[in-house]
Amino acid sequence: MLSESKTHRSFVSYIDKSREYYGAHGYERPYAWAHHDEAPFQALTKPLSQCRVGVVTTADLSPRGAPRETKLYATENANYKGLHTDKSWDKDATHTDDPETYLPLERLGEWVEKGRIESLSERFYGAPTDFSKRLTTEQDAPQIERWMRDDGVDVAILIPL
Repeated sequence: MLSESKTHRSFVSYIDKSREYYGAHGYERPYAWAHHDEAPFQALTKPLSQCRVGVVTTADLSPRGAPRETKLYATENANYKGLHTDKSWDKDATHTDDPETYLPLERLGEWVEKGRIESLSERFYGAPTDFSKRLTTEQDAPQIERWMRDDGVDVAILIPL
C-alpha cells in the first residue's frame, strides 16, 4: 500500500514495464507472462545446509555476436569482467556495477564457509535472454536441468539480469 507521501512505487514493476514496452512498439496484444502449473517445483527434502546450490544467470560470457545458446561455465574460472551485460535488461532501472547482483558466486562461497549451504556447484548455467518462451521451455530449461542433475544440484537459484 502506498503512503500519502509517496507518489509512485519504489520498485521496478517488470510486468507493467513489459506491457508498456510492447504497447509502445505497436503490438496488438500485451506481453503474456509465462505460467506453468506443472512446473517441477517442490519443497526441499533436506535442510539447505545439506544442499548443493546451482546458479542460473542471464548474464553472458560468450563473445559478442555469438549464436544464441544455453551456456555452461566453470564456477572457479568465472571472469566477471568477461560477462556481457549489454543484452536484454532494463538499463534505466538498474546497473551492472556489482557483479554479485547477477552472479553471486563469492557470496555463495561465503555461505558454504559458514555452513548455510553444503556446497556450490562447480559449474553455473547461462540462460539466453531473447524472450522466446518456446525455446526457453523446450530447449534451455531442459538442458540446464540435465546439467544440474549431472552436477548433483539440489537447489537452483535463478538470477535474471
